[in-house]
Amino acid sequence: MSPDEMHALLTSLIDGWENEVVEFKEAARQYSADKTGEYVSALSNEANLRGAHSAWLVFGVSNSRQVTGTTHLESVEKRQSLKHHVQQSIDQGLTIREIYEVERDGKRVLLLEIPAAPLGIPISWKGDYRARAGESLVPLSLDKQDEIRKQTINTDWTAEVIPNATLDHLDPDAILRARQGFAERYPRLADRIHSWDDATFLDKARLTLDGGITRAAILLLGKNTATHLVSPHPAELTWKLTGAESAYEHFQTPFLLTATALAKRIRNVQLRLLPPDELIYREISKYDERSVLEALYNCIAHQDYRQRSRVIVTEHIDRVEFISVGEFFDRAPEDYMLSERVPRSYRNPFLVTAMTELNLIDHLGSGIQRIVADQRRRFLPMPDYDLSDPTEVKLTIHGAVIDEAYTQLMMVRTDLPLEDVLALDRVQKKMPVTKEAVARLRRAHLIEGRSPNLHVSSVVAAATDTMAAYVRTRAQSDDFYAKLVMDYLTVAGEASRRDINELLWDKLSDALDDSQKRNKVMNLLTKMRRNAQIRNAGTRSKPRWMLA
Repeated sequence: MSPDEMHALLTSLIDGWENEVVEFKEAARQYSADKTGEYVSALSNEANLRGAHSAWLVFGVSNSRQVTGTTHLESVEKRQSLKHHVQQSIDQGLTIREIYEVERDGKRVLLLEIPAAPLGIPISWKGDYRARAGESLVPLSLDKQDEIRKQTINTDWTAEVIPNATLDHLDPDAILRARQGFAERYPRLADRIHSWDDATFLDKARLTLDGGITRAAILLLGKNTATHLVSPHPAELTWKLTGAESAYEHFQTPFLLTATALAKRIRNVQLRLLPPDELIYREISKYDERSVLEALYNCIAHQDYRQRSRVIVTEHIDRVEFISVGEFFDRAPEDYMLSERVPRSYRNPFLVTAMTELNLIDHLGSGIQRIVADQRRRFLPMPDYDLSDPTEVKLTIHGAVIDEAYTQLMMVRTDLPLEDVLALDRVQKKMPVTKEAVARLRRAHLIEGRSPNLHVSSVVAAATDTMAAYVRTRAQSDDFYAKLVMDYLTVAGEASRRDINELLWDKLSDALDDSQKRNKVMNLLTKMRRNAQIRNAGTRSKPRWMLA
């Protein structure tokens, strides 16, 4: 928004004052991040129930409607940190859409724009669904939860019958492939399927409704000349190659055939991995074909077709990214990685049912588990789900080693629980790891270092033959550094702070940044002075350190 638009918005919000979708806080200096998260849950749910595009949480305005100003979230880093914190604890991955700064009479006001909960998905904060009762923060009642969850009933875009569509708009080869998939799912019917005419088969496969051709049937089986029947949706899958070489290609219907054609565009060379203490390489494919198709079929099955966007598959030199529009519909990806959890509902239940009947996907939510298992079996990094943009889901499947120590550890420790594998994967990617996971990995001697600078431990280093890298990041004891300083002073007689910095700098852990290294040296010298090992013969600003 422009400054004038932000000023006008602030004025209108103050004039309308607090309600179910607007909340003001004075927050002169700061405000609890957890309390902010509760308001995000409540305001998002209320915006959904009232048909609002956004809700607003405003900092820097008092209860008397006076602009008092705030110093809360002054830096870009703090604002991004709050967004990340909220997204980590909102169970559906939703977060603050934008944080606007407005100057009013020389005082700073913050406008936090909170997106409405997606259709059919109530938003919870750390497992609790929040709502508003007037200006108060309250639990989201069961009837409101049901009201949100029922929003997708009878609004399934893929289930709509197309009035002018006929069997002639369907591709014969796609129908033949569909019959094969149906026979694979129902082997006992294999002998009877060939006797069904197309209309009967499509009805059995849940692709038609009372003989009418649905949008799901056109997406999966429609000729590429029939995409006008689902216009203005583009009905396309796009493959894009980036890097040293670049290329792209669009694939239209029938998705049942063109998804496989797109998957074959992805270059799938062989990788050679050398296990620890072995002389023979193991060869694996860069990408597991089943995982690539699983990811692509899930994009087709679960994207929000009302947004009129294509599925985009981007191939990089070391990974493939799959992007489909629409938020992650039920819970979070981690829920399906670690448990046998079954989805409670789907955005496109009609399309999901049809794809299940054709043996393309299943109803049990095990697709994510299969991709995780395939990556673990091949010793490569775990898949990443990026939900930072609440309007889309981005899945990344890695096709290269990120950290050789992690890959070799997977070869050695095939007994590790999946939750530890996922946590170690986050460590190798320098991603945040929960305190509980850090504590668990420390107890197992799998990691060392201080958060967020975690690194591979000596036990793992020995197992993976990366001791050199471990030594560079492992912190030595204070006695080790004190002995170096004492030896230096014995020879040189005295040393400035700069001399001691130069002595210790490259011997301190690589996991420390420059500021942390300076603090480490300062604390070491203070400790040695208090222990009567050294004394300062100079001044505080220009010390001359000597043996005591």
